[in-house]
Amino acid sequence: MKRYRTHTCGELNRSHKKKQITLSGWINKKRDHGNLLFVDLRDNYGITQCVIDKSNEIFKQIEKIPLETVVKLIGVVVERSKETVNKNISTGEIEVKILNIDILGETKELPMPVFSDQEYSEEIRLKYRFLDLRRKKIHQNIILRSKVISFIRNEMQKVGFLEFQTPILTSSSPEGARDFLVPSRLNPGKFYALPQAPQQFKQLIMVSGFDKYFQIAPCFRDEDARADRSPGEFYQLDLEMSFVEQEDIFDVIETLFLKLFKKFSNKKILHEKFPRISFEDAMLKYGSDKPDLRNPLEISDLTSIFEREDVKFDIFKKLVKNGSIVRSLTTKNTKDKPRSFFDGIDKWAKEQGSSGLAYFTLEKEDKVSAKGPVGKFFSENSLLEIMKITKSSIGDTVFLSCGKKNDVEKILSIARNKIAEDLDLIDNDTFSFCWIIDYPMFEIDEITKKIKFSHNPFSMPQGELDKLDLINPLNLKAYQYDIVCNGIELSSGAIRNHVPELMYKLFEIAGYSKNDVDSKFSGMINALSYGAPPHGGIAPGIDRIVMLLANEKNIREVTMFPMNQNAQDLMMNAPSKVSDEQLKELNLNIKKNS
Repeated sequence: MKRYRTHTCGELNRSHKKKQITLSGWINKKRDHGNLLFVDLRDNYGITQCVIDKSNEIFKQIEKIPLETVVKLIGVVVERSKETVNKNISTGEIEVKILNIDILGETKELPMPVFSDQEYSEEIRLKYRFLDLRRKKIHQNIILRSKVISFIRNEMQKVGFLEFQTPILTSSSPEGARDFLVPSRLNPGKFYALPQAPQQFKQLIMVSGFDKYFQIAPCFRDEDARADRSPGEFYQLDLEMSFVEQEDIFDVIETLFLKLFKKFSNKKILHEKFPRISFEDAMLKYGSDKPDLRNPLEISDLTSIFEREDVKFDIFKKLVKNGSIVRSLTTKNTKDKPRSFFDGIDKWAKEQGSSGLAYFTLEKEDKVSAKGPVGKFFSENSLLEIMKITKSSIGDTVFLSCGKKNDVEKILSIARNKIAEDLDLIDNDTFSFCWIIDYPMFEIDEITKKIKFSHNPFSMPQGELDKLDLINPLNLKAYQYDIVCNGIELSSGAIRNHVPELMYKLFEIAGYSKNDVDSKFSGMINALSYGAPPHGGIAPGIDRIVMLLANEKNIREVTMFPMNQNAQDLMMNAPSKVSDEQLKELNLNIKKNS
């Protein structure tokens, strides 16, 4: 007989009645009913209710055992009466009459309860993460994560992808976020970098003649934490394919995601053929390249309206003359909303750092007019034109923002989400995927005012290579794409630039000399010079996928051992100081603040 258990705590049912069994696990909860003591025993697989009568000589011993003590329990399976069946657990048709109990692991006083999912401070939860992970909700999230990764691996192998591991110690990259640097003992004064992504290596795998690569890849970036981003490290489904175009990548990901999200969620998928939206259209309609398409609200450009003689809104007209733009959001049939609702939106917008949102509601008696703080500034003809542009109707409300393009996009993007939530317009029981495509190859850096790569420097520009307009680089579009779900960016990807001479020209536009490219990307540029196939890829974030499937808003709820907002591991006390001997070995000195 097995020493610690004959069955798990999620296994027993009526077929086991009258059998003597052995269970091991944690005491999840106890309920004292006077003559009877009920003990819920928990392990990784479930909970089994156990019971002992007061007449039993070990009753008082069990009564004193603290919750979360690890015990081995021997007992007999008893069928529950119909009125006491618990349909919420898999073992709810039975209970175990306790015959004997052994303590396997004692516990100190708990800093937080395990049997409930009550909210506790991040500091306590992360310091005692091993306890936090015992709690039902987060325990199930981590199991879900494991199943998702296994499913992805299996599906990728089914369609011919091979899994390879790329180096963790590599060279620093001049692009992207900050690197984590690792000093080299054998090469004093030099450093490795932990990979922000296996970008160059996966391209080198394609140059090496392998056709389809994937990896559940660890990535390291020294950047600030966000709700959908862990500081320090994260995992992604990294993949690359040879002899492909953009649509080939889309087909692989759409097929995988449809299977994945249907298997692990009961939510409806809004579009089984994911919409393709150009970057330009996304910024116009949604103010963001990460739009939540569950939200029906769309942005319209009304700049031309403020060039009309019959519009008397002088503040906006003056700003437009000086180069500002005007864009709007329309809410359907909100004529009966109290003025406090609209004023509240305007006040909220000012709290976000904008100048606020002007608004008016369309109405009609003898003619079309507008009520609200700025409604009087618009003629009937101008309102009819606004209705045509915004596809609005009588009873709808139009919110207006005027200013610099980036500022208007920013405020209307978050206003779009806030207003939709306030009006309960978002169906939380759906997933809505889309592709954002046709990103500009270059953009102007707001600080330096110089041209820089807007997305991925290794991407292939669109168009015939011998006819590219390199004189006007800001007009160049790239084969770059993002996949977005419910307003969360899951991944960026691209068809790669595999032509060395073109790469030199594009990097030159961004301020890199030929020597810079040869120095910083020596492995890549050298490999591309020896016969490189057209190739492309993408790398969806595992953490964000699981976050969506688990219906969580914070990525720490689906990560086993996350850091806090300051990139600290409170459980293991990392980062930590190292000894002088270790520093000496690495030829390093710590510069102390004066």
